[in-house]
Amino acid sequence: MDASPTRRAGTALACLLALAVLPACQAAVPHTAPGRGQQARAPHAPGDLEKGYIRVVRDVLPSVVQVQAAGDLGSGIVYDDQGHIVTNAHVVGDEQRFRVTTAQAGAPLTARLVSSFPEQDLAVIKLERMPEGLRPAKFGDSSEVQVGQIVLAMGSPLGLSSSVTQGIVSATGRTVSETPDGGGTGATIPNMIQTSAAINPGNSGGALVDLDGEVIGIPTLAASDPSLGGDAAAGIGFAIPASMVRTVADQIIEQGRVTHTGRAALGIVGRTVVDGNNRATGVAIVEVTRDGAAADAGLRAGDVITRLGSRQITTITSLTETLATMQPGDEVTVAYRRDGDDRTARVTLGEH
Repeated sequence: MDASPTRRAGTALACLLALAVLPACQAAVPHTAPGRGQQARAPHAPGDLEKGYIRVVRDVLPSVVQVQAAGDLGSGIVYDDQGHIVTNAHVVGDEQRFRVTTAQAGAPLTARLVSSFPEQDLAVIKLERMPEGLRPAKFGDSSEVQVGQIVLAMGSPLGLSSSVTQGIVSATGRTVSETPDGGGTGATIPNMIQTSAAINPGNSGGALVDLDGEVIGIPTLAASDPSLGGDAAAGIGFAIPASMVRTVADQIIEQGRVTHTGRAALGIVGRTVVDGNNRATGVAIVEVTRDGAAADAGLRAGDVITRLGSRQITTITSLTETLATMQPGDEVTVAYRRDGDDRTARVTLGEH
């Protein structure tokens, strides 16, 4: 199955969804009971559902904007009252200035790039002026998201601004890898929220919202089915969780760039090794970063990594996706081949 960033209207950007490689990523995030001082959310009565939809759309949609970069359209969410807007890195691309259309302002507004973080496919832009009535969206706690929860996706699919689709949370903890040649940033994004709410080109950077009116994620990828010629696979979309959005956006706004990614790294440059039958068999180290995790553990150029922790490594993609499930500072065993011998090393992961 492929997954596609949803920036350009009518264009499918192919990505690889890591389900078979990372079975642990299919597990839903457990919901813990509210602790002392926390108030449990009241269940939504069926008769109130329609009113709930209308209320959420009325409250949140004015905080969702359309972002135009060159000839491409995407979406964004107003992040604060200073005019910062969070969106996807693949929406902004290499551009520095953007046209932003809001529900409040008649004419498009101008925004500039603050910083982009392609490794997580997130970016922050800033309006040159904050129009009257434009307000920040409220971001929720994505760790509390549950499978089966009703959600609304808001954005500008196919250039249709202020559009809303409805669905449920289909799964949590998905790891998705974008392919650069498909128009994505090449990011491997962990802990994504899978949803059945329709995600189409132009939805990227918009809002995935729960019935409490809180943004729980940013729609980023829509699945496509190779057997259908790359056409969209209905009801399979992915959103970056709100917790990661806040982590990245806060650093960009406060420091101008991301200084603490929370993403584990081996500190190598590698390539996929294939055998005579064109079967991937591991990742060859081309270069090790000086004082990086691999170098400190004694790994060197020419070694072929075959396992990281409990996960078999056959390709660069499987290595990247496995690292995405880990944290800097984790100690893991790396299995590798050197000069025909099978070896292991204990590695303390660094930060990417």
